[in-house]
Amino acid sequence: MAGQAEQAPETTFRRVMLKISGEALMGAQGYGLDPRTVERIAAEVKSVHDLGVEICMVIGGGNIFRGLQGAAQGMERTTADYMGMLATVMNALAMQSALEGIGVYTRVISAIPMDQICEPYIRRRAVRHLEKKRVCIFAAGTGNPYFTTDTAATLRASEMGCEAVFKGTKVDGVYDRDPARHADARRYDRVSYDECLERNLGVMDATAIALARDNGLPIIVFSLDEPGGFRGILAGRGTYTTVDGAKAA
Repeated sequence: MAGQAEQAPETTFRRVMLKISGEALMGAQGYGLDPRTVERIAAEVKSVHDLGVEICMVIGGGNIFRGLQGAAQGMERTTADYMGMLATVMNALAMQSALEGIGVYTRVISAIPMDQICEPYIRRRAVRHLEKKRVCIFAAGTGNPYFTTDTAATLRASEMGCEAVFKGTKVDGVYDRDPARHADARRYDRVSYDECLERNLGVMDATAIALARDNGLPIIVFSLDEPGGFRGILAGRGTYTTVDGAKAA
């Protein structure tokens, strides 16, 4: 209406990467996929997508197979890592199904070509999907063994021009020690990339953190278990930790 003040946007973010572990999809069952958990996370993603934010996703595969664990049990590491990459494709397809079931157009884009079920990774095509407000789920890691899905998330976020990586976990930020084991664990509101590396705070693996640091890409760690948490964090509400160039606070 003429003369009426414009309402401020709920978020200043235009394009973000959401990184979640495969374990986040298994709920309380301890293995595989829990449909209700997948649907709940899809609803969280939709709530942010409805704000007009362009969303990329990377989902780990640890609920199905972890390359490091396979290698530890005597399997050749490269083979084990490729099996882990295939697990991430399965999770990506499950998330795509849940999102499209609630009206969010989604593309699964794999670093390992498998044309019958998903698109190959072509950067310009992926950017175009985002511009058309489709959620892009990047699967199969970087396509290379010895690299984690944390590194894949940071790499794709940098390539897509994302403004931040949102790392959804089971805790509400970065702590100086495991809060499940230590009642006096201290949560950081803000911590630097270098402090994460020096103190081995477990935010992401060292390669992912170094890549984020070199590209000035903030990492925001929050609890994915809190209903409405993803949307709230984007609006600057809730409890979370920002990992960037600043010192610990």
